[in-house]
Amino acid sequence: MSTRTVTSSVSVRPWRMTGKFPAPVNLLPSERNREAMDDDELIAAMAGGDDTALRELFARHAPWLAARLRPILPAAEVEDVLQESFLAVWRGARGYRPEGSPGGWLWGITRRQAALWLRRRGPDGLPLAALAGHDGQHAGDPAEAAVSRAELAEAVRALGPEGSTAQEVWRLMYVEDRTVTEVAGLMGVPEGTVKSRAHRVRQLMRGVLRQPVRDGGGR
Repeated sequence: MSTRTVTSSVSVRPWRMTGKFPAPVNLLPSERNREAMDDDELIAAMAGGDDTALRELFARHAPWLAARLRPILPAAEVEDVLQESFLAVWRGARGYRPEGSPGGWLWGITRRQAALWLRRRGPDGLPLAALAGHDGQHAGDPAEAAVSRAELAEAVRALGPEGSTAQEVWRLMYVEDRTVTEVAGLMGVPEGTVKSRAHRVRQLMRGVLRQPVRDGGGR
């Protein structure tokens, strides 16, 4: 079975699919180049029973999905959860609607599989990093809280290095809960500038949370 290594700043392995998936159906003509198809086309092909399209989707997306899973799950479990996630992708392909982002759809399925794994294991299965802190929004569900914290941490990293302007706006306004006037005084800028920077911070974070960034070139 062929795999591709995706170049990234994060060290990733060339992920391999196990034998959990259905027997090949491949309803599309064999000469169709799956690598030239975009993600929406691949998912549509999967809905028609094309397992080669599933393997191409896996090769494109497994590395960045694994990178997102690593802060949430024990390292030894990442590959198994990825396999379960793509099995769910295969089963759910017919229900996919191309109005949104394929990456967002894939991450939604993968985060649910991660949360299911964490719930099955209970508190003892949560990595120490996932147990740190308190998430009032998910106080009754440590698994969901762990996944949400990992997503938030990734969005915050997208703001730039620690100490950057965007990071400081995030820290002062959304972590320390300071007012615009207080932040303007601390940063030595007009209140209008703080509001503009805060708007930009929200845009950047929403972009990461809604539109996952893949390792490697996009399609």
